[in-house]
Order: sequence, then C-alpha cells, then structure tokens
Amino acid sequence: MDSPHLRIAVTTNSLIQVDASFAAARQVVFYDVAKDVAEFVDVFHFSRGGAIRKGPGGGMGKALGACIMDDMEDDDGTGHDPLTERVASLKGCSVLFTLGLSDLAAVRVHALKVFPVKSAMVRDIDDIIANVQRLMNGVLPLWMRRVMRDAAGERLALDLQEV
Repeated sequence: MDSPHLRIAVTTNSLIQVDASFAAARQVVFYDVAKDVAEFVDVFHFSRGGAIRKGPGGGMGKALGACIMDDMEDDDGTGHDPLTERVASLKGCSVLFTLGLSDLAAVRVHALKVFPVKSAMVRDIDDIIANVQRLMNGVLPLWMRRVMRDAAGERLALDLQEV
C-alpha cells in the first residue's frame, strides 16, 4: 500500500466478523487500511490440538469456582505457552480488534506496540474497516497517529504525518 495506512488484525472464527476472543480465536485476519482503500493481507490459523481436557469436578471447570486463566486453558502441561504464537502473529501490526483480551495477553500485545481494541459485541469486519476509514478521514486521534505506517510498513514519526 503506497499511502499511510494501518495494518489491523481481527480475531475471528467465521472469517467475516470479529467474533472471538484473542485466546480462543481460530484465526486472525490482517488488513492494510488507508483512508479510501483496504486490502486483505493474510490470515493466520491456530489449532486447538491435543486431547480434550476436563476441568476439576468432571468437566465442570469454572462452574465450581476454580481459578483457571482463560489464556492457559490449552496448556498441555509441558510448559508450552499458548499465547506465544498468537502474539507473534501480530508482529508488524498496528491495531488488534477482538472480543476479549486478558490482562496477560494485553501486556504481551502492548509490548509489540500493537493497540488493542476490545469490541463489546460481534461486528462485521467490513464495519470495522469502515469505522477505521471514517476516523482516518477526520482529525486522527493521537493513538491512531502513533500507529500509522508508511508504504514499507514502518511506523511513521508523528512529525512526518499530515494532520
């Protein structure tokens, strides 16, 4: 993309809506979004492989009040961190749109300088792109100016941006 843009990531199970939390999404879809155009970039698929695990109490899990971190439900006991590949997939991204994000995941996402946006409800990806473009065509909010990228995908310095 030749113009200043944002690379956005959307957590999804359906590939057409933001309809999953960061830890549970089967896919993360990436788009480059500029003021008047959006381009599909890529999709990362995540497997939830391994055996089905039951929580304490014969599968009742959280219903019994057990303290289980949402992000660690897929931990297979070998020390594998299920967030690692999800967070790594966001490298080079500017904004993450998701239904939910734990504090642990938010810290890791923020460390990559990705701005997380939690949606209160399921929304179409097209609506998200349209809202981002609407913001881009007005006076850019400071958070958006900080994550804008140039044609090479590098972050634009605030003083190099047209306001």
